[in-house]
Amino acid sequence: MPEPRPRLAAIFLAFLRLGSTAFGGPAMVPYIREMAVNKKGWISEELFRTGMALCQSVPGATAMQVAAYVGLRARGLSGALAAYLGFGLPAFCLITALSALYATSQEVQPVLAAFTGLKFVVVALIANASLDFARTYLTHAPDKVIALGTGLVLGLKGNPILAIIGACLVGLVLYRHMDGPAPELCCTHKNPVRRLLLLCIPLAGLLAALALLHPGLFDLAMVMFKVDLFAFGGGYVSLPLMLHEVTTARTWMSPEMFMDGIALGQVTPGPIVITSAFVGHHLYGLAGAVVAGVFAFVPSLVILVGVTPYFDRLQSSPLFRRAVRASLASLVGLMAAVFARFAVSAPWSPLGAVLCLTAFIALRARVDILWVVLAGAGLSVLVL
Repeated sequence: MPEPRPRLAAIFLAFLRLGSTAFGGPAMVPYIREMAVNKKGWISEELFRTGMALCQSVPGATAMQVAAYVGLRARGLSGALAAYLGFGLPAFCLITALSALYATSQEVQPVLAAFTGLKFVVVALIANASLDFARTYLTHAPDKVIALGTGLVLGLKGNPILAIIGACLVGLVLYRHMDGPAPELCCTHKNPVRRLLLLCIPLAGLLAALALLHPGLFDLAMVMFKVDLFAFGGGYVSLPLMLHEVTTARTWMSPEMFMDGIALGQVTPGPIVITSAFVGHHLYGLAGAVVAGVFAFVPSLVILVGVTPYFDRLQSSPLFRRAVRASLASLVGLMAAVFARFAVSAPWSPLGAVLCLTAFIALRARVDILWVVLAGAGLSVLVL
């Protein structure tokens, strides 16, 4: 029977189950809809569509944001937290365990071979995502101009966050003659102040404690906070931002090790931004994984909770719609730059090139990403 106001435990367990098989990122959204709208009856189809539009307009991993939105509509802030935690917990636990294994066994030859091959698979994954994003978001000449500009900025080792901000400002001008009608949405205008305080006060307290007790963890938290804050367009947009912060701005790890982290993120369920836990574990063990995991997701959750009651007002603003469109176009350029950087740093060989091309063809044929990654690792052990 439908459960219009579900228990928090029911929300947590339902999303824990979904999160355990959440491979493919946004591909999980239809499964969330099937569970929340059709099977459970927690929210209406109209509200779910509103949530989809909202989650594509604010930063953060799309599937995680949709899960939080369903929980928010079903049971308020506590429901959003239960859904968010349930959906993300399996990915966090798995990548933390794999990060610990990686730290102790990366010198073993089969492991080295597997990760060498996975570097080529990661190049194919980024190329495939870049192509998909380009087809989705580069539909007019201004889109391509913005994508090219942001790609060049990152290619010249510029700051990707400044590139995104610049793209949004340019978009306000380039899209001024392309304003369409605002979408008709249905959003209740509940005051979000109480919800935001309940989220922000503990978050601020945690940041203050980290700043006083462990400056290194505080720096890690702020880096992931910044990465998530500008991740418009889904989890993949976090990659160029995170890459810049951890390999260029701070040299916490090499680009090659970061590629290994992405590979681990792909064999675990959940959004690719869970790679943040790999970075945190490399720096500070379990505590680093927890801090990085929390602050790579919390900012976008805060924005979702705060914006939900006023989303229809924002959508009615042409300036807001132009900025969102520009940010989505800029992510294509950023992704292309990351592809180029990873392609240059990969240890190419004839077999590696064949593996990369095969993985790319399989991804274009819509083979499940999990099987592509696992097959790539297995073949690497055998032939590399």
